[in-house]
Amino acid sequence: MTKPKISKKISTALINSLGAGVVPRVGIEHIAVGREKELDSLLQNLNDIAEGVAAFRFIIGNYGSGKSFMLQMIRNRAMEQGFVVADADLSSQRRLAGSNNEGLATYRELMSNLATKTRPDGGALISILEGWINKIQQEVAKETGMRPNDPGFDDQVEAKIREVVQYIEDLVHGFDFGSVIIAYWRSYRLDDDDLKNASLRWLRGEFNTKTEAKAALGVRVIIDDNSWYDYIKLLAKFVAEIGYKGLLILVDEAVNLYQISTTVTREKNYNRLLTMFNDTMQCKAEHLGILIGGTTKFLEDPNRGLFADQAWRRRTKESRFATQAGVQEYLGPVIRLNPLSETEILTLLQRLTEIHALNFGYEKTLKNSDLQEFVQEIISRLGAEALLTPGEIIRDFISVLNILQQNPTIKLKELIHGSNFKPTVAGKDINLDDEGAEFSL
Repeated sequence: MTKPKISKKISTALINSLGAGVVPRVGIEHIAVGREKELDSLLQNLNDIAEGVAAFRFIIGNYGSGKSFMLQMIRNRAMEQGFVVADADLSSQRRLAGSNNEGLATYRELMSNLATKTRPDGGALISILEGWINKIQQEVAKETGMRPNDPGFDDQVEAKIREVVQYIEDLVHGFDFGSVIIAYWRSYRLDDDDLKNASLRWLRGEFNTKTEAKAALGVRVIIDDNSWYDYIKLLAKFVAEIGYKGLLILVDEAVNLYQISTTVTREKNYNRLLTMFNDTMQCKAEHLGILIGGTTKFLEDPNRGLFADQAWRRRTKESRFATQAGVQEYLGPVIRLNPLSETEILTLLQRLTEIHALNFGYEKTLKNSDLQEFVQEIISRLGAEALLTPGEIIRDFISVLNILQQNPTIKLKELIHGSNFKPTVAGKDINLDDEGAEFSL
């Protein structure tokens, strides 16, 4: 097998992240195995979003099946293609709606994680705005022959900025959003840090009262728990107008909505999700993609999942034709991540072996027969091939590689055939209550 050409930084990030059970942010393409059809379907969504339509997909699978992995894969691809991306994990403090600004907390997290190809680690709001302003300044200089300090130059720039703002003013809350964009330009023009910070705070949803916002910016509204999704749609339209292909929103850990104990609050969140779904499906949003990662129970539980609502059940239930034929429809609203095959798992372990040896600078000693034996041992101990969730196998295997590298006298057979070897069970390490936990055994 050809040694992978990756840097020490990326190989270290991969080993450390995977060993801790965390999906890595970088280098993920080096361990992508067996999800070609799912990825191709999501890449088609990116093409559609770039053309001006919207997309909404659920990524559904059990714990360790690769939901977060898929979201990270498409996040990286989207940035490479020129999209603005933002991701957030839901929790008890971050939801889609709530009585204590839980929806606004999700919006703030998304804005904090706003990323582009040149700012992949988040915090890209300032670079997006200032990069746009610089681009307009260059266009004005080229078209008019004027220099930035010439009289009338800034007026020409503001005129072009207002042209973009006009495209979004007719949308819900578009006028106020446009007013803040103009305020940011003026702060840039006047070198007014107070006005600039106030504009950024407003766009990030950090003003707590309308009075405070009016005093700082002259606008009468703020982004709150009820309106935050409207501003996501505005942001998508805005970034598309200034040169990006669109906005991709990635929301993981939707199981936290399923775990909400209060029926009214849970249904409120599901209704907000339904609004987002309908907007994108009916093209009420433009240049916007929304991907939601959740467990099978979150979707299908008839009492607390989305299937408890007939509206959701009708929209997301698999076609009876696909069910009868035993195939998956990859273009529907739900992408289900089935377990990887034994062959795919073996390929994944081969790649991990190469990366681990490259990272620590040793000649790999494990052969394909050793890897096959490792997989077979897990299958025999857990009981079925269907339990081969990549997340848990990767954690166990990275641990095995670490032990073998640190203890050269120990052989793989001794390690995995020892009486104390117990493969990680999917879901066992998830700190959830009994109703929320999802076990594969």
